[in-house]
Parts: sequence; C-alpha cells; structure tokens
Amino acid sequence: MTIHIGTSGWSYDHWHGELYPHGSPPRDRLGHYVRRFATAELNASFYRWPRDASFARWRRTLPPGFALSVKAPRGLTHGRRLFGPEVWLDRIASGWHELGDKRAVLLVQLPPTLARDDARLDYFLARVPWWMRVAVELRHPSWDHDDVLHILERRGAALCVMSGAHLPCRLRATAPFVYVRLHGPDRQHLYAGSYSDDDLRWWADRLREWEGAGHEVFAYFNNDGDANAVRNASTLRWLVGQ
Repeated sequence: MTIHIGTSGWSYDHWHGELYPHGSPPRDRLGHYVRRFATAELNASFYRWPRDASFARWRRTLPPGFALSVKAPRGLTHGRRLFGPEVWLDRIASGWHELGDKRAVLLVQLPPTLARDDARLDYFLARVPWWMRVAVELRHPSWDHDDVLHILERRGAALCVMSGAHLPCRLRATAPFVYVRLHGPDRQHLYAGSYSDDDLRWWADRLREWEGAGHEVFAYFNNDGDANAVRNASTLRWLVGQ
C-alpha cells in the first residue's frame, strides 16, 4: 500500500458512537481504531514526548503493516524553535528506533509566529538521522518560497501539504513521500467542519497523482469535532479504492 489515510489522534470522547461503542474505556480506543485504519498521527507527543518503552509497546501491539506518524515535541518546535536541536533529536531518535517497523513519518510543525529562516531550517534538517523520514509544516506565510522547497528537496524532507483556514496550501512533493494534513474546510476556523464529497474527490485525485508519480502518500484528517475526521478519512479511503 502506498497511500495511507487516517486521523490525527485516535482518542476523543466525542468519537463514541462513530468509532468506538458508547461506554468504551479510553484504553480500548486504539484497538477500535486499528480495525478501521492502518495509519495514525500521534499528536499527544507534541505535549509530552513518550518514553522509549511506549514506542516499544506500540511496535509490539500495533498490527502488521500499521504505520504510525508522530508529531515532534513542542519543546523542540515551539520552545527551542529548532535552535540547538541536538539534545531533542537524540531523544526523538531513541524512541523512533524502538518503534521499529511501525514508524512512518516524524511531523515537525513550526509555530505560526516563526518566520522564514533558511539557515535554521537547513541546520536542523542536516542533523536529522538519515533513517528518519521527516515532514515539516511551515505555517508562517514567509516560508512559501522556492528556495525553501529546494532546502527540503536537498535534505530529503517533505513539505507538509496543508488544508485549513488561513494556511498556505502548496501542492509540492519535495521527498520520496508526501505528507498531507487536512485541518478542516472551514475558511475561518482551523479544525472545523466536514469536507464535502466533492472536496474529498479532489483530494483523492491529488493523492492518486502523487502515488502515480512514485511517491508514498500519508494523509491525516485533523478536523476531529463531531467525529468529522473519522468520516472524512473513511470516505477518502473509499475514493482511492481502499
């Protein structure tokens, strides 16, 4: 499989009745999730980076073929703002190693207040271990420049393709894989609304185009309200023939 579709996170109280049965305890939510999807983006790691033992447990318990993407910790992206990343990268690589064959992509989401800094981005990417796939989400509009894309291409990192209110959306593959985050169709608020079938058909065409060009594709829905992400991801999977 070269197109992977899932959601950003898998444990939400308001997903009862849509993804898990009413009354299901939180510990059972991942088990229900993997029955429908074969990939997920872990977001809790942004707030607290998991222990190595947690990554090892996911490696053992996730089903064969499951691909887990993980969001980099805010201490690196929003605290340090990529400055002096070595200590954080060592810690991340330790957990990434334990995840083994279940690892997909490390998502590095930069804060919307961090303006373009080519030298800082290049320094960071140069120190990411070669065996770690990285996608970078660049939210400040100043990053939308061809020179930035060339840095990502040279370092083998993916530009995170974004859909969401006030976010730049550039359909560009800069690595052997493509990483897409769908933050909701609402034009005023992030993480809100449900994509229409026409919207999803458009995205299905883009995913198939990237796949046809030889890219592995990862797409995650982050519009979790009202379980929209679950329904949208399920529809998109159907549209691409999964």
